[in-house]
Amino acid sequence: MRVLAAGSLKAVWPALMAYFPEPVETRFGPAGLLRERIEAGEPCDLFASASEEHPQKLLNAGRALAVIPFTTNKLCITVRSDRLQAGDDWYQLLTRDTLRIAISTPTADPSGDYAQALFTRMGKAGEAVRQRAKALVGGRDSAPIPAGRLAAEWIILEDQADLFIGYASHRAALSQIAGLTVVDIPAVFNPVARYACAVITPEARRLADFLESEQAKKVLREAGFGGE
Repeated sequence: MRVLAAGSLKAVWPALMAYFPEPVETRFGPAGLLRERIEAGEPCDLFASASEEHPQKLLNAGRALAVIPFTTNKLCITVRSDRLQAGDDWYQLLTRDTLRIAISTPTADPSGDYAQALFTRMGKAGEAVRQRAKALVGGRDSAPIPAGRLAAEWIILEDQADLFIGYASHRAALSQIAGLTVVDIPAVFNPVARYACAVITPEARRLADFLESEQAKKVLREAGFGGE
Protein backbone atom coordinates (compact mmCIF):
# COMPACT_ATOMS: atom_id res chain seq x y z
CA MET A 1 0.00 0.00 0.00
CA ARG A 2 1.42 3.39 -0.95
CA VAL A 3 0.72 6.39 1.28
CA LEU A 4 1.49 10.08 0.92
CA ALA A 5 1.40 11.72 4.37
CA ALA A 6 1.82 15.14 5.94
CA GLY A 7 5.34 15.80 7.18
CA SER A 8 4.06 16.46 10.71
CA LEU A 9 3.11 12.76 10.91
CA LYS A 10 6.62 11.52 10.11
CA ALA A 11 7.78 11.05 13.72
CA VAL A 12 4.64 9.21 14.88
CA TRP A 13 4.07 7.16 11.72
CA PRO A 14 6.38 4.21 12.59
CA ALA A 15 4.59 3.81 15.94
CA LEU A 16 1.24 3.79 14.16
CA MET A 17 2.32 1.34 11.48
CA ALA A 18 3.64 -1.05 14.14
CA TYR A 19 -0.02 -1.83 14.88
CA PHE A 20 -1.13 -2.14 11.24
CA PRO A 21 -0.66 -5.67 9.86
CA GLU A 22 0.01 -4.80 6.22
CA PRO A 23 3.17 -3.39 4.61
CA VAL A 24 2.93 0.34 3.91
CA GLU A 25 5.29 2.47 1.84
CA THR A 26 5.03 6.10 2.96
CA ARG A 27 6.39 9.34 1.53
CA PHE A 28 6.09 12.57 3.54
CA GLY A 29 5.78 16.21 2.55
CA PRO A 30 3.64 19.37 2.78
CA ALA A 31 0.03 18.30 2.30
CA GLY A 32 -0.81 20.91 -0.35
CA LEU A 33 2.10 19.81 -2.51
CA LEU A 34 1.24 16.14 -1.97
CA ARG A 35 -2.31 16.80 -3.19
CA GLU A 36 -0.89 18.38 -6.34
CA ARG A 37 1.26 15.29 -6.92
CA ILE A 38 -1.81 13.07 -6.66
CA GLU A 39 -3.71 15.33 -9.05
CA ALA A 40 -0.78 15.04 -11.46
CA GLY A 41 -1.12 11.25 -11.44
CA GLU A 42 1.35 10.02 -8.82
CA PRO A 43 0.25 6.55 -7.59
CA CYS A 44 -1.24 6.69 -4.09
CA ASP A 45 -3.68 4.52 -2.15
CA LEU A 46 -4.18 6.81 0.85
CA PHE A 47 -3.38 10.47 1.44
CA ALA A 48 -3.02 11.55 5.10
CA SER A 49 -3.32 15.33 5.29
CA ALA A 50 -2.86 17.90 8.07
CA SER A 51 -5.95 19.65 6.73
CA GLU A 52 -9.39 18.40 5.68
CA GLU A 53 -9.32 20.83 2.75
CA HIS A 54 -6.89 18.91 0.55
CA PRO A 55 -8.57 15.46 0.82
CA GLN A 56 -11.92 17.16 0.23
CA LYS A 57 -10.64 18.68 -3.01
CA LEU A 58 -9.66 15.21 -4.20
CA LEU A 59 -13.09 13.87 -3.27
CA ASN A 60 -14.87 16.75 -5.03
CA ALA A 61 -12.79 16.09 -8.16
CA GLY A 62 -13.67 12.40 -8.16
CA ARG A 63 -10.11 11.37 -7.27
CA ALA A 64 -10.98 9.91 -3.85
CA LEU A 65 -13.63 7.50 -2.56
CA ALA A 66 -14.02 9.01 0.92
CA VAL A 67 -12.58 11.54 3.37
CA ILE A 68 -12.02 10.29 6.92
CA PRO A 69 -11.00 12.65 9.79
CA PHE A 70 -8.61 10.94 12.22
CA THR A 71 -6.89 13.41 14.59
CA THR A 72 -6.22 17.05 15.43
CA ASN A 73 -3.28 19.30 16.22
CA LYS A 74 -2.74 22.92 17.25
CA LEU A 75 -0.04 25.56 17.05
CA CYS A 76 2.69 26.66 19.42
CA ILE A 77 5.56 29.13 19.27
CA THR A 78 9.19 28.06 19.50
CA VAL A 79 11.51 30.95 20.34
CA ARG A 80 15.24 31.34 20.78
CA SER A 81 15.60 31.33 24.57
CA ASP A 82 17.95 34.31 24.73
CA ARG A 83 15.34 36.47 22.98
CA LEU A 84 12.87 36.07 25.87
CA GLN A 85 12.23 38.92 28.27
CA ALA A 86 10.73 38.69 31.76
CA GLY A 87 7.00 38.05 31.63
CA ASP A 88 6.85 37.33 27.89
CA ASP A 89 3.81 35.46 26.63
CA TRP A 90 2.83 34.40 23.10
CA TYR A 91 1.19 37.74 22.25
CA GLN A 92 4.14 39.85 23.38
CA LEU A 93 6.52 37.67 21.39
CA LEU A 94 4.51 37.94 18.16
CA THR A 95 3.92 41.68 18.45
CA ARG A 96 7.51 42.63 19.36
CA ASP A 97 8.64 44.04 16.04
CA THR A 98 12.33 43.37 16.70
CA LEU A 99 11.77 39.60 16.53
CA ARG A 100 11.96 37.77 13.20
CA ILE A 101 8.97 35.45 12.70
CA ALA A 102 9.03 32.32 10.52
CA ILE A 103 6.11 30.15 9.41
CA SER A 104 5.47 27.41 6.86
CA THR A 105 4.31 28.32 3.37
CA PRO A 106 0.53 28.95 3.15
CA THR A 107 -1.44 26.94 0.57
CA ALA A 108 1.46 24.51 0.08
CA ASP A 109 1.65 23.54 3.77
CA PRO A 110 -1.40 23.62 6.09
CA SER A 111 0.79 24.76 8.99
CA GLY A 112 1.21 28.04 7.13
CA ASP A 113 -2.54 28.30 6.62
CA TYR A 114 -3.17 27.76 10.33
CA ALA A 115 -0.63 30.49 11.14
CA GLN A 116 -2.59 32.84 8.88
CA ALA A 117 -5.78 31.92 10.76
CA LEU A 118 -4.00 32.75 14.03
CA PHE A 119 -3.09 36.20 12.72
CA THR A 120 -6.73 36.78 11.71
CA ARG A 121 -7.92 35.84 15.20
CA MET A 122 -5.52 38.41 16.66
CA GLY A 123 -7.45 41.22 14.97
CA LYS A 124 -5.68 44.44 14.03
CA ALA A 125 -2.45 43.45 15.81
CA GLY A 126 -2.39 40.26 13.79
CA GLU A 127 -2.28 42.12 10.49
CA ALA A 128 1.05 43.67 11.43
CA VAL A 129 2.34 40.25 12.50
CA ARG A 130 1.18 38.78 9.17
CA GLN A 131 3.26 41.33 7.29
CA ARG A 132 6.39 40.45 9.27
CA ALA A 133 6.05 36.66 9.09
CA LYS A 134 8.31 34.97 6.53
CA ALA A 135 7.45 31.61 4.95
CA LEU A 136 10.75 29.74 5.16
CA VAL A 137 9.74 26.08 4.86
CA GLY A 138 7.07 23.90 3.29
CA GLY A 139 6.99 25.62 -0.09
CA ARG A 140 7.75 24.39 -3.57
CA ASP A 141 11.04 26.29 -3.63
CA SER A 142 11.88 26.22 0.09
CA ALA A 143 15.27 24.96 1.19
CA PRO A 144 14.95 21.36 2.45
CA ILE A 145 15.03 20.82 6.20
CA PRO A 146 18.11 18.72 7.04
CA ALA A 147 17.38 15.09 7.87
CA GLY A 148 16.76 14.45 11.54
CA ARG A 149 16.00 18.08 12.39
CA LEU A 150 12.71 19.85 13.10
CA ALA A 151 11.81 22.96 11.14
CA ALA A 152 11.72 25.21 14.23
CA GLU A 153 15.05 23.87 15.50
CA TRP A 154 16.81 24.31 12.16
CA ILE A 155 15.42 27.76 11.38
CA ILE A 156 16.11 29.24 14.81
CA LEU A 157 19.48 27.67 15.58
CA GLU A 158 20.74 28.54 12.09
CA ASP A 159 19.70 32.16 12.81
CA GLN A 160 17.16 32.41 10.01
CA ALA A 161 14.53 33.69 12.46
CA ASP A 162 14.01 34.31 16.18
CA LEU A 163 10.79 32.34 16.49
CA PHE A 164 8.77 29.81 14.54
CA ILE A 165 5.03 29.13 14.58
CA GLY A 166 4.44 25.42 14.08
CA TYR A 167 2.60 22.35 15.29
CA ALA A 168 2.30 21.65 19.02
CA SER A 169 2.81 17.92 18.38
CA HIS A 170 6.52 18.79 18.19
CA ARG A 171 6.41 20.49 21.59
CA ALA A 172 7.98 17.67 23.62
CA ALA A 173 10.90 17.21 21.23
CA LEU A 174 11.56 20.94 20.87
CA SER A 175 11.48 21.44 24.65
CA GLN A 176 14.48 19.13 24.95
CA ILE A 177 16.69 21.19 22.62
CA ALA A 178 19.12 23.55 24.32
CA GLY A 179 18.59 27.19 23.43
CA LEU A 180 14.90 26.83 22.53
CA THR A 181 11.76 27.63 24.54
CA VAL A 182 8.26 26.55 23.58
CA VAL A 183 5.36 28.90 24.35
CA ASP A 184 1.69 27.88 24.23
CA ILE A 185 -1.02 29.83 22.40
CA PRO A 186 -4.41 30.12 24.18
CA ALA A 187 -7.22 28.03 22.71
CA VAL A 188 -9.37 31.07 21.88
CA PHE A 189 -6.73 32.21 19.38
CA ASN A 190 -5.30 28.82 18.43
CA PRO A 191 -6.88 27.29 15.29
CA VAL A 192 -7.57 23.55 15.41
CA ALA A 193 -5.70 21.62 12.75
CA ARG A 194 -8.06 18.88 11.62
CA TYR A 195 -6.27 15.94 10.01
CA ALA A 196 -8.08 13.77 7.49
CA CYS A 197 -7.20 11.07 5.00
CA ALA A 198 -8.42 10.65 1.45
CA VAL A 199 -9.19 7.03 0.61
CA ILE A 200 -8.10 6.75 -3.00
CA THR A 201 -8.32 2.98 -3.62
CA PRO A 202 -10.69 0.44 -2.01
CA GLU A 203 -7.75 -1.35 -0.39
CA ALA A 204 -6.83 1.80 1.54
CA ARG A 205 -10.08 1.73 3.49
CA ARG A 206 -8.51 -0.76 5.89
CA LEU A 207 -5.75 1.72 6.77
CA ALA A 208 -8.26 4.57 7.08
CA ASP A 209 -10.34 2.46 9.47
CA PHE A 210 -7.23 1.73 11.52
CA LEU A 211 -6.37 5.46 11.77
CA GLU A 212 -9.85 5.95 13.27
CA SER A 213 -9.34 3.14 15.80
CA GLU A 214 -8.82 3.60 19.54
CA GLN A 215 -5.36 2.07 19.26
CA ALA A 216 -4.30 4.66 16.66
CA LYS A 217 -5.86 7.50 18.66
CA LYS A 218 -3.90 6.39 21.74
CA VAL A 219 -0.62 6.43 19.81
CA LEU A 220 -1.44 9.85 18.37
CA ARG A 221 -2.37 11.30 21.76
CA GLU A 222 0.89 10.05 23.26
CA ALA A 223 2.71 11.85 20.42
CA GLY A 224 0.99 15.18 21.14
CA PHE A 225 -1.92 14.98 18.70
CA GLY A 226 -5.64 15.00 19.48
CA GLY A 227 -7.39 16.62 22.39
CA GLU A 228 -10.22 18.15 20.35
